[in-house]
Formats: sequence, structure tokens, C-alpha cells
Amino acid sequence: MTDDINTIRWQALQNKDRQADGTFIYAVKTTGIYCRPSCPSKLPKAENVTFFDSWQEAEQAGYRACMRCKPNQESVAERNGRLVAKACRLLEESAGDLKLDDLAAAVGLSPYFFHKQFRQITGVTPKEYSTQIRMKIMQENLSENKSRITDAIYDAGYGSSSRFYEKSDSALGMTPTEFRKGGKDKQIFFALAECSLGSVLVAQSQKGIVSIALGDDPDALLQELQDRFPQAELIGDNKDFDQVVASVIGMIERPGTSLSLPLDIRGTAFQKRVWSALQKIPPGTTFSYSQLAEAIGQPSASRAVARACAQNTLAIAVPCHRVVRQNGDISGYRWGVERKREILTREGAVVH
Repeated sequence: MTDDINTIRWQALQNKDRQADGTFIYAVKTTGIYCRPSCPSKLPKAENVTFFDSWQEAEQAGYRACMRCKPNQESVAERNGRLVAKACRLLEESAGDLKLDDLAAAVGLSPYFFHKQFRQITGVTPKEYSTQIRMKIMQENLSENKSRITDAIYDAGYGSSSRFYEKSDSALGMTPTEFRKGGKDKQIFFALAECSLGSVLVAQSQKGIVSIALGDDPDALLQELQDRFPQAELIGDNKDFDQVVASVIGMIERPGTSLSLPLDIRGTAFQKRVWSALQKIPPGTTFSYSQLAEAIGQPSASRAVARACAQNTLAIAVPCHRVVRQNGDISGYRWGVERKREILTREGAVVH
């Protein structure tokens, strides 16, 4: 057990953090008892505390379970997490076609409490989760090209085509007809260039910048763009696009400067909330994933926040590089950890 991990666990213990329940156990040498981090008992002295990964390890070391917090039983947070996971499976099996009351009854919770827990744990509401499922089915139906667009809309569980079209352009990035064609007849301007962080690919749709990617292999960057828009008309070597590329490279070379170009940000409602919050983090400042989750009003969704950061396709413009681990260590980055470290250094952030 590293000192850094112990420090984080001690802070969680001091705060009686319920979110830490299930992640570790602490035992008190002077009493011989082990507890959850959120146990309401009096805070022990730090020198008397030993941390364990599980209650089984604590018992093997000779400690006995606390009678107040019952750490060898399922916690409320663990129970809620299990029930929400069950609800997600039910929604997926029903293709998103379950009402809130029916879903809450299926897991044995009241609709209000279930809705609150679902949003805290997954980062989206049950309705938004259902919409994501239906949109995925819609994408699969369109990609397989097995049915007319209208049939695909109803097969995905939409009660009317208008309900689907209200959300389709934001989620698909184009109309259903264009999506079915893999972006055919859509023009994407792109350019490959070099900067101090390696190769960079910049791509722009009619709405704005749709991709800023960094890497060591320009061919791999271009292949990734082609995979995203398999039948779009990719237009390179366009002189009118040079100024756009120059602006992006200027932002890369001077992280912290704003990009005065429109962005074509595509994603789910939750992803967009995360990416919007990222754009509000000041240069030279870092957030942990849990802090970012709190910033969007969903403190239990740190894992979902981390996934959203990993799915960002606009390097530096949407500054997911400003999110680090709780102890300040540099964590994963789509375009390489060393690039993330260098960007943060340029912005004046303290990096580990």
C-alpha cells in the first residue's frame, strides 16, 4: 500500500465519505474493530489505523466487524449500485421501452428515490439512458440498411418520427439519410500538419471543427478520421482551410489561449455536459474526475465522467487534459500521457 493511497483513504475516512464505502476497510489497532469509511463512530488517531482492501483481509488479520456500520454486509451504496445495474440491464433487454414506475417497481424502489439514484450513479436519467439505447439501435438498423428509415425509427422504439428527428442531428451528427450513407455527400475538410507535440490532424464539417487529433503517425490519424466518416467526402490540401489549421496549431503551441472557431461537438447529453464543464476549467488548473462529476451536479458519476473524457475527439479545445487522478497523478489520455504532461506543464499546472 503506497503512502499516496493511504493519504487518500485517510482523507475519505476523515470526511466519512460514503462514496468510498466498498473501496477499502479501515481497522483500529486499539479496539480490534474494522469499519467502513463512512462509519459514524469517533475518528481514531491516524497512528492506530490500518487499511485493508476488503473486510475479508481485515478478518484474516484478526479484526472483528463493527456492529454499527456492519462492514461485512452490503452497504446502502453497494445495494443501490447493484439495483441500478439491474435496471440498466432491464432497459437494454427491453430496448429502452420501460416506464419509470415499472422500472422502479422491478428493482423494489420508489420512483423518486430510484430516479435520483440512477442519475447519481450513471450520470444520466432513466429517460436519457433509454434514448441512448434507442439511438444505438437506430444506428445499427441504419448501418445494416435492412429497412426504410421510417421503419428503423419505429423499430428503435420511437413513438413518432418527430421525436427521433428532434435529437438525431445532435447524436448522429447528420440526418438519418446521410448517416445511412456513412456520411456520403457530406464534406469534411481536413489537414495533417506537424507541431511540437507531434503530428496533428484537424477536420472541419459545415458546422465547425469536428476533430483535433494528436499522434506520432499521421496515417493512423487519417485512418481514424476515415473510420468515423467512412463515406464522407474528405477534402484535403485546401488553401482556404490553411488559416483554420494555423489557428488550431497556435492553440496547441500556446495552451490556454482560446480557439476563436466554432466547434462541432457530437455526443450524448451527458457527454456534452462533461465536455462543457471541461471548457470552464481555467488554464493552469486541474480537476479530479470526482471534482468534475461534482461540477456537473452528479458526484457519483466519476467513472462515467472518465469515460466521457476518453471519448473526447477535440484535443486541447475541449481540455480533458486538465483532469487528473485524485492524488494529482497524470492518468490516461487519448493522445498519450506524455503529451498530457507536456500540455499541463506549458499551462503552468503542477504535475506529478
